[in-house]
Amino acid sequence: MEVLLEKLYQELKQATRASDSNSRAIAKRLTHEVQRICTQSQRIQDSGEVEAWAHNLAMHRLNQCLKYYRCGSIKGRVELHSTLSAIVYRYISLPHAQASYQARLNLIEDFLQNFYLESLNAFRRENETAPDYQPRTLLELAEYMAFTERYGKRRIPLPGRRSQQLIILRAQTFAKQQPPEATLDIEKAADGGSHDTDDVRDNLPTKRLREKLVDQQDSLPEEVLRNRVIEALLSYLKERNQEDCADYFTLRLLDLPTTEIESMLQLTSRQRDYLQQRFKYHLVRFALSHHWDIVHEWLEADLERNLGLAPRQWDTLLQRLSETQVKLLQLKQDGFADAEITQKLGLTPTQLQKQWTKLLEQAWEIRNL
Repeated sequence: MEVLLEKLYQELKQATRASDSNSRAIAKRLTHEVQRICTQSQRIQDSGEVEAWAHNLAMHRLNQCLKYYRCGSIKGRVELHSTLSAIVYRYISLPHAQASYQARLNLIEDFLQNFYLESLNAFRRENETAPDYQPRTLLELAEYMAFTERYGKRRIPLPGRRSQQLIILRAQTFAKQQPPEATLDIEKAADGGSHDTDDVRDNLPTKRLREKLVDQQDSLPEEVLRNRVIEALLSYLKERNQEDCADYFTLRLLDLPTTEIESMLQLTSRQRDYLQQRFKYHLVRFALSHHWDIVHEWLEADLERNLGLAPRQWDTLLQRLSETQVKLLQLKQDGFADAEITQKLGLTPTQLQKQWTKLLEQAWEIRNL
């Protein structure tokens, strides 16, 4: 297990930008989990290949963790949410009435928020962490998301030599506990309807949970930064007389279906497609030139994090850059203002902007390989 621990630690160091202590702590937790599984599994013990099993289990967990790490905190959460939603979709429904598609999505959202809390408690318990442990770094968050996926997919033995995934059992129990009056409440929420403040449905657990989550979400630093990016992009579009792109972006943020967006903007499918392409063009310019700093900070790919690149990726970027771009990157990381950089490199502001945009584009390509 010491050899396996060292291997996991070295892999994490090479593939991530995490600190030594962070990488070693996670490598140790993964090793202990694998050791526990191998010790408790009679099948593995009887196989005579415990070492091979331990290696395969460890590599599987490592790859899961790195998958979520590469996604980043935002995309990673979306990936996990999509994976678990797909598993429980057919099991989350109201038994008393046929709920709409959107109403079912709302139920799934409420269920998964509870499940994430259960998973975090299971993570703390099984890894013997502090009772108030919370993932703080990107690697810790990736570790927790990978654990949550595995936790949800655990097979629970049932009578008659049957078994079922843990998250499905939880989903079935959750669906049975929904009161009959939840149907109307969820349908109204999905349709954007209003509620009578004296209505008993306002006291439903699902409604209270959603309000609590919204209150918490508003105070999260990443949500504040996300809102800054949205406001900056809308201002950018309006300053360039791209009001239709701003309207399109706003409707996309509301998760409206394509047909509804076309209807509200009075566009044909072809016109909407053209508008979408124009919006993407401005989005790229916004992200790689005018407001690259807040966009990259939001994506956890700012200069302090080597543009979101792991050590190997960072080396690849440096090899691809011209001498001027390497100097430009170093000056940016040292905190020099653009006016000072143009003087040091003998560039005009326009030339500086072009060089920096090309550099960010190359980093973007490497990051998404």
